[in-house]
Order: sequence, then structure tokens, then C-alpha cells
Amino acid sequence: MRIENHPILDFHKDTKISFIFNGEEVEGYKGETIAAALHAAGVKVLGRSLFLHRPRGFYCAIGNCSSCLMTVNGVANVKTCVTDLEEGMVVETQEGKGVII
Repeated sequence: MRIENHPILDFHKDTKISFIFNGEEVEGYKGETIAAALHAAGVKVLGRSLFLHRPRGFYCAIGNCSSCLMTVNGVANVKTCVTDLEEGMVVETQEGKGVII
């Protein structure tokens, strides 16, 4: 699901961006965050809780929670809900606290 029209925000629907998510190519748009692009592509589980491994999804969208932490371009624990999408970036779900490469 992607918001197409908004009374205040301007969406750059003319500029597609490709990135890699867990080994698969996914497309988003310029100006979107990683989490927003993944949500629009149908990815609902961004990570899992530390101890019970319960699914965590796109929750706060302002960087306050830890539901969207992922490894981006080899850097662990990136808040994907506030990180802008860039062409060619590599995004991976992470297990537990994440491992810094």
C-alpha cells in the first residue's frame, strides 16, 4: 500500500530507485524511507523481538521505537523508518541485537 496523493507532502513518483532487500531487488521512490518502500512492496515483518522472536513491523515511523532496526550497507541497527532510500543500497533483516560487520 502506498499513498499516492497527499494534501501537504509531495511524492516523487517519477523517480524510481532500486535496492536489494534480503537478496531480492525491490523498487521504491525518491523521498521515501526504507521502511515505507518495503511496506509498499508488501514486506510487513521488518524484524523480530529479541527474546520471543515475535514479528515486528512498521510501527512509529518517527524513529522512537526499535521495530524497524535492520542492517543497511553492512551497518547494523539502522532505523529504517527515518533513513532515506538510496539507489543500490543493501538492506537485510537482522537477528537479535545485530552484528556490526
